[in-house]
Amino acid sequence: MTTVLFAADWPAFRGSNSAGLGGNNAIPVEMGPGKNMLWKTELPPGHSSPVLVGDSIFVTGWQEDNLLVISMDRQTGRVRWRREIPRPRRQELHKSNSPASPSVASDGKNVYAFFTDFGLVAYGWDGQERWRLPLGPFNNPFGMGASPLLVGDRILQICDSESGSFLVAVHKDSGKVIWRADRPEVSRGFSTPVLYEPAAGPKQAIIAGSYQLTSYNVESGEVEWFYRGLTWQLKPTPVIDRGRIFVLGWAGGSDEGNQEDVAPFEDALRRMDANQDGKLAKGEIEVVEPRLTKDWEQMDLDRDGAVGDRDWRMYQGRRKALNAITAIKLGGRGDVTGTHFLWRYTKSLPNVPSPLAYQNVIYMIKDGGIFTSLDADTGKVLKQGRVQGALENYFASPVAAGNKILLLSEACKLTVAKAEGEWEVLRVNDLEDTCHATPALADDRVYVRTQSALYAFEQQQN
Repeated sequence: MTTVLFAADWPAFRGSNSAGLGGNNAIPVEMGPGKNMLWKTELPPGHSSPVLVGDSIFVTGWQEDNLLVISMDRQTGRVRWRREIPRPRRQELHKSNSPASPSVASDGKNVYAFFTDFGLVAYGWDGQERWRLPLGPFNNPFGMGASPLLVGDRILQICDSESGSFLVAVHKDSGKVIWRADRPEVSRGFSTPVLYEPAAGPKQAIIAGSYQLTSYNVESGEVEWFYRGLTWQLKPTPVIDRGRIFVLGWAGGSDEGNQEDVAPFEDALRRMDANQDGKLAKGEIEVVEPRLTKDWEQMDLDRDGAVGDRDWRMYQGRRKALNAITAIKLGGRGDVTGTHFLWRYTKSLPNVPSPLAYQNVIYMIKDGGIFTSLDADTGKVLKQGRVQGALENYFASPVAAGNKILLLSEACKLTVAKAEGEWEVLRVNDLEDTCHATPALADDRVYVRTQSALYAFEQQQN
């Protein structure tokens, strides 16, 4: 019997700490059906990315009334076990989202999954259920997207919604809640937490949420520091590199030049609160300032039929928010907005894909195949252009290894580019499917999940 040794893992969404880096893996340039393909396994639909730990691969999926966690053999792609969880509800989802979008996390002994329509569930290596923690329903019209973060003996899950947002820490062995931090000034978000381990002091989970980057003490749930000035809806996950964190956020209506000052709630009440109940009904707003009613669904966040003080303050923040990728110095205490800002770039920003920090260059891929490289020290544009042959939408985040970058479009165009400031496209491959999941890189292999299958690619020897 031959034992296959795996030198590296990809233990969560986008690998180690969501960085998207696969070390010195030798990425093949040509990939596709019959091209450097090691194996292909058909799968049920789902947007979660493959997670690689030991000799196993884990993905999630869904079929009608069931949510799925699937374990596969890393060498052959054979399905080892498949566990079904009855889907207790069907929450509202954006058309580009899925009931199985968050990726799992694994410690090599267990696997931890989060679903919009269920909450958290843990399985052992053999597929035996360890525990489950129902969470929700969530007041998020797009559905949830953030993946769990595993730190020591606990699982951290961010649940940001239009109302009732929170971060929860759960013991990985028992599923018992250790602490819960409410986030009342945050609306919907989809960004996965990243781990910051300072030279001195506690480990910290950093969350990119509405208007603010916040660092939480992993042990206690207390806020260590925060940075104000983010946009109102965060989808990409930040990346940490060389003592800095790079936070990307794009949301509708918040490009540079669209900002406006909205009057305080007290002024709005004086002008529009006809029945003087301390809230604003849609009809009251329409009489005095009808243009505001076009944003009604974004104003009435708690969906109680009226705009209250919190609703209005969140709307004020939304109208002042600025889309950008921002470089911030890590660390500090309390409000570090005025002391830790490094640079900001506001053009050609992706909607969903996270940025990539690789060899002191920041890479971003935007819908339309617009690929941008920035100097990580200054934010200066090094190169910007379109990836010819892959000019569609992008949901998967870029990943890199062995001086190559992989870009995966929604139409499953898998681009391999040379990693340098003056990047160069080496090849555009076509997998002829639909793709939302971010590829995984390990042991000179590329694992790509499409809407219908998981592929493993490896450079074939002549």
